[in-house]
Amino acid sequence: MPADLRRDRPRRETARLFAWALYDWANSAYFALIQTFVFAAYFTRQIAPDPNLGTTLWGNTIAAAGLLVALGGPVLGALADRGGPRRLLLIGLTLVAVVTTASLWFIGPDSSLLIPALLLVGLGTLAVELAIVLYNAMLPALAPAARIGRWSGWGWGLGYAGGVACLVIALFGFVRPDAVLQLPREGAEHVRATFLLTAVWFLIFALPLLSLSSDAAEPRQPLGRAIREGLGQLASTLRNLRRYGSVVRFLLARMFYVDGLATLFAFGGVYAAGTFAMTEQDILLFGILLNVTAGVGAAVFAWLDDWFGPRTTILLSLTGLILFGTLILFVESQLAFWVLGSAIGVFVGPAQAAGRSYLAHAAPPAQRTELFGLFALSGKATAFLGPLLVGWLTWLAGSQRVGMSVIVVFFVLGFLLLLTVPEARRAGSASEAG
Repeated sequence: MPADLRRDRPRRETARLFAWALYDWANSAYFALIQTFVFAAYFTRQIAPDPNLGTTLWGNTIAAAGLLVALGGPVLGALADRGGPRRLLLIGLTLVAVVTTASLWFIGPDSSLLIPALLLVGLGTLAVELAIVLYNAMLPALAPAARIGRWSGWGWGLGYAGGVACLVIALFGFVRPDAVLQLPREGAEHVRATFLLTAVWFLIFALPLLSLSSDAAEPRQPLGRAIREGLGQLASTLRNLRRYGSVVRFLLARMFYVDGLATLFAFGGVYAAGTFAMTEQDILLFGILLNVTAGVGAAVFAWLDDWFGPRTTILLSLTGLILFGTLILFVESQLAFWVLGSAIGVFVGPAQAAGRSYLAHAAPPAQRTELFGLFALSGKATAFLGPLLVGWLTWLAGSQRVGMSVIVVFFVLGFLLLLTVPEARRAGSASEAG
């Protein structure tokens, strides 16, 4: 190979990895503004008749979307592995998420719009989560083995940075009384404009990944054949799971702690609004702080992942989540909520990113993409359970604190199961990773 081509190759690889990581920056706006801090609180406070009923309905909707992702994620992954239109699927799912998010502009503070609001959020969440199935499976093919933990963590860190940036624009551009763009507040237009911002943000920053021609060199098959072979591949993987004992135990542990994280994201803004009477502006500020600490945690722990291993990184993260997650259930003041919430953020990103890198290291190369399909399943198989339990416990006890305690229980279960899992045998050492 000519010397100039050898020099250009690392730059091309880095550019492709940056385009990949930028998709985290893009979709973070959806999770920050729609699922967690703005629309969730807006729905609970201004659309639902009361916060407890709003929490229950929100939980049921997120649970239903999670169940559909659990059922469809592995099938989608297997379809893509067997020559399905991977890039077109990613483009299509991203566009569905963008359109449904933009349509939330039409959801005013009116309880008669409750059902359309939940349908749009449910469909948007389904599209985003299925797109991430395809996105996550790209990492082992793009990143050098000794840098998988680093790029996985940097991707999450970039995502949190994107969440902060979008929240700052939403706060100072639309929500604050002295916002740059003064919109009428009678119909909550200043809040609804942030939903349009989220849609535009998602679309623009997803374009670098969507424009990669990664499918060009891959063999494509007719859709019908790809579906048949994909389903056959999935069935074969499920029949032979016993051959991958440590990976299966890891996926079971991840199933619980990721369900806790997903429930935390879904109800963070709802809890802040209902228990601490925080306004949309307060919640946006809290979201900015939380994303800053989460981004710092993801970036710092990315190095620990490559040095000490992803299992150790996850266990340390879960310890922090259990400790601070328990304390935040008992505090009464907003100040204590802010302090403990920012501490929780430090451990959120590493728990997610290190799980992705663990499987990239531990899965046999020949079955790696298949097992990433089950990785998606492990993140969604019980995803309906956390929101469902939080919603119904909140309703039965008449207390959001009681409902939110479910999240800590999921973290504890994940921690205990992960203790039975060996550290992943990594392909490269820290020195090799640079």
